[in-house]
Amino acid sequence: MPQTVLLAEDDRAIRNALERALTLEGYQVTAVADGVEALAQAHRTPPDVLVLDVMMPGIDGLQVCRVLRAEGDRTPILMLTALVETQDRIAGLDAGADDYVVKPFDVEEVFARLRALLRRTSETQGAPADVPKQVPATAPDRLIEAAGLRMDPQARRAWRGARELELTRTEFELLELLVRNAGIVLDHSTIYDRIWGYDFGPGSKNLAVYVGYLRRKLDEPGAPQLIHTVRGVGYVLRED
Repeated sequence: MPQTVLLAEDDRAIRNALERALTLEGYQVTAVADGVEALAQAHRTPPDVLVLDVMMPGIDGLQVCRVLRAEGDRTPILMLTALVETQDRIAGLDAGADDYVVKPFDVEEVFARLRALLRRTSETQGAPADVPKQVPATAPDRLIEAAGLRMDPQARRAWRGARELELTRTEFELLELLVRNAGIVLDHSTIYDRIWGYDFGPGSKNLAVYVGYLRRKLDEPGAPQLIHTVRGVGYVLRED
C-alpha cells in the first residue's frame, strides 16, 4: 500500500504542483486548502505524514500542529514555511512539528525529508506507549548516560538530573546521538546522515535550529552548557 500524505497549502499553484510531484513519487495524496480542512481530514482518515503550510487563512499550520499534538496524535509533521528567521522556525518546532522546509524549496528536499520522517516512524513503531513517570530503577542496563543526562531509548524518555525533558522525535534522536558519542566532535555531515538520512549541504540552517532549540530545553541557570559548537566542524556533548 502506498504511504499517505495529507497536504495543506493555501497557494493553489504550490498545492497542485506538490500534489502532482508527491503522487508521481508514489504517495497517495489528499490535498486541502486550509487548516480547518486539514484537521477535519486528519480526524476522518489519519495519514502516514502531514505536510502543512505555516501561513494559511483561518487556522494556520502551527495551530493545526498544536491541536493534533494536544490530542496525542504523533503523526510526523513537515512544515512548509516562507519565514526565514530562526525564531519563526523554532515556533514550528515548539508547536510539535518534526521538521520544516523553507520556501522556495527543491521538491527533492521535500522527498528526502519525508523519507527520513517515515523511516524514523517505522523504526520506532512498537516502542512502549505507556511507561511509568518515575525514572526506571529496575532496568539500568537500558539507560545511556553522559554529562548528567540519562536517556531511555526504548521508552524514548530523557532527563537532566531529576528533570524530565519534553522532546520531539527529532530532538530526542539528536540528543541520543550526542550522548552516545559524548566527548567526540560530530561533524555536520555525520549528524545529518544519522538523523535525517540526507546531507542538506553547507547552506542549510536546519541542524543549527534544532541544536539551538535543544539547548533551550537542556540548559539550566547556573549549570554548565552541555552542547558545544566547534566552529567549522560540528557539535560535541560535554560537561565543562
